[in-house]
Amino acid sequence: MPNALAREKSPYLLQHADNPVHWLPWGEAAFARARAEQKPIFLSIGYSTCHWCHVMAHESFESAAIADILNAHFIAIKVDREERPDVDKVYMAYVQAMTGHGGWPLSAWLTPELKPFYGGTYFPPEDRHGRAGFPKILHAIAQGWRDEREKLVAEGERVIATLREHYEGKATGDGETERQGERESALAEAAGVAFEKGFEHFYESFDAANGGFGGAPKFPRASNLNFLFRIAALQGLGSEMGAEAVRLAAATLRAMARGGLHDAIGGGYHRYSVDEAWFVPHFEKMLYDQAQIAINCLEARQATGDERFAWMARDIFDYVARDLTAPAGGFYTAEDADSALAEGGHAEGAFYVWTAAELRAALGGDAEFFSAHFGVQENGNVAAGLDPHGEFRGKNILAQRRTLAETARQFSLSPEQANDRLLVALTRLRAVRSARPRPLLDDKILTANNGLMISAYARARQVLGDADYLAAAVRAAEFIERELHDAERGVLFRGWREGRGAAEGFAEDYAYFIQGLLDLYEAGFDVRWLRWAERLQTTMDELFWDEARGGYFNSAAGDASIVLRLKEDYDGAEPAPSSVAAMNLLRLATLLHDDARRARGRQTIEAFRAQWSRAPHAMPQMLCAVELALESPRHVVIAGDPTGEDFHALAAVVHESLGARRAVLAADGDEGQSWLAARSTWIADMKPINGRATAYVCEDFACQAPVTSPVELRRLLWPTPPRAEGA
Repeated sequence: MPNALAREKSPYLLQHADNPVHWLPWGEAAFARARAEQKPIFLSIGYSTCHWCHVMAHESFESAAIADILNAHFIAIKVDREERPDVDKVYMAYVQAMTGHGGWPLSAWLTPELKPFYGGTYFPPEDRHGRAGFPKILHAIAQGWRDEREKLVAEGERVIATLREHYEGKATGDGETERQGERESALAEAAGVAFEKGFEHFYESFDAANGGFGGAPKFPRASNLNFLFRIAALQGLGSEMGAEAVRLAAATLRAMARGGLHDAIGGGYHRYSVDEAWFVPHFEKMLYDQAQIAINCLEARQATGDERFAWMARDIFDYVARDLTAPAGGFYTAEDADSALAEGGHAEGAFYVWTAAELRAALGGDAEFFSAHFGVQENGNVAAGLDPHGEFRGKNILAQRRTLAETARQFSLSPEQANDRLLVALTRLRAVRSARPRPLLDDKILTANNGLMISAYARARQVLGDADYLAAAVRAAEFIERELHDAERGVLFRGWREGRGAAEGFAEDYAYFIQGLLDLYEAGFDVRWLRWAERLQTTMDELFWDEARGGYFNSAAGDASIVLRLKEDYDGAEPAPSSVAAMNLLRLATLLHDDARRARGRQTIEAFRAQWSRAPHAMPQMLCAVELALESPRHVVIAGDPTGEDFHALAAVVHESLGARRAVLAADGDEGQSWLAARSTWIADMKPINGRATAYVCEDFACQAPVTSPVELRRLLWPTPPRAEGA
């Protein structure tokens, strides 16, 4: 008989609806039951495409014996971290503080008042390697609750007090007592040191053999590359440090694209690799990774002029358009790592791996050529040390083992012939693979992740010039406006699946989506997106701003189920909301000549100064905002019809290379210009010259003589060759 999760919409919760565990969703009904029965809560947090969540589910939560222990002694609660990131972050902070590491599934034991007293991540179903199994831990905690409840309750109180003190202690607050000039000087000095330390960290941890930073496991942490590209823009692409920053970032992207982390057949990137060479991935594909890696590729294209990075970005957009885009325009959350086997059961990566015989059957005479290029071996190409569970025995993960030029030479082909042959083979394999059981699609549509993907598509319109990318971004924004925005109250909601979810948006939803709207405006110049971004920023300030110390809490005030309001201070797989919000505030300040927003952006940066000064590599995205805070406002205003070819030709020049950040505005002679001029009066009189789209290049609100041709604009923006050498 299904448990209470059967009434939920989350794919992750529904995966557990038939467990013998008496799961309850997070909410007052579960909390009230814990209080009434005076039982501790067992909280399990994960997400639908998490491989180790599946493992623990199969081993423990589907076990009748383990379910009996949970049901007898605990109130069991399941949380989808993607639905409730606020809940996840509180208890992840606890587990990381307690154990020194984190991850999913997250397992925590709470008092009925929701205060944690024990926790961890994955627990095996029996004792292994000197580590207690899940049933033994459950029995020990149940006995402790029965015999020493006061100690466990006191531990929960102590934990929350300690975490609150720790996070509050990270705030500085000192800058508020300084005069404005002193603050600016101090910020510039601190930023200079942080940028240098941050660059040194990535330079010294760079894996010259495999790309990326550090050893296994390897994660595509996009904010690292964002920071390196900003270093290059600040120092100059032709400078020694700038060229080196581009080299590190570009080499990492190329290595990721060659490795098994990249789905060579279907496009897009898996979550991370278990090895240092990007070869054996955990096969889930997350929308937030696709969005951020695509932007990394676009910036690599701007920095180097290398069309391979444009191809890498298009590969991601093709995958998202085909497999992660809802008919109504929003973007789905993820695809699973596991999928069904022909012989029954499930295995990680089953959809993506190949035997040599399968490739011969699919490709015929092209199999030898294809296998040479992708390192296919007759008995499989995954070493036993990288396959502890034997899931890839006899199978091949496709990863480019040589360059296309090397493969072409081996088979006496020109590079063009080899490329054509490879594309034919990949297309054929995509058709064959489509007949396999697909991984589960997590078809939630989350506001935050859609904001990231809107940014990526908007930036692709700017850099690659394809109008279809802008159209995809607009459709997604309109979906959020229609389904996940309460216009009367001005608030966003977190997610949609078969209707709007109950949870209102969190700080990351506002920050990422506002960023998407700003990028959408600067890609298509429809002022409705800029207007909405301004309104949503006001709402974000009202809901999440920390009046005492600055910066943004993850969750809004007033939710009694959140025992500790936290401010994210680490730019991880997704950037911290405050890092993105700081940039949004500074961009809005420049676009709308808004000194109050500029001040709040700087306050946000100052709120996290202790963290980014001490460990710049922890907040590389925040350092990107610091750059903007220290620069004079720069604008390119293009007067004319934003749908005209002459207008687009000028706008394209602005995005030809990586350089100083410039706000790009349209003086359209219509509603958009009137709205902007009400905030920035200096835009009111900007007009096309002789009926041609005209660009005004301005710094600190002083403008150079207007120009009407891309050649003239290029001379103003890019007076020296705008490329990194040898990247």
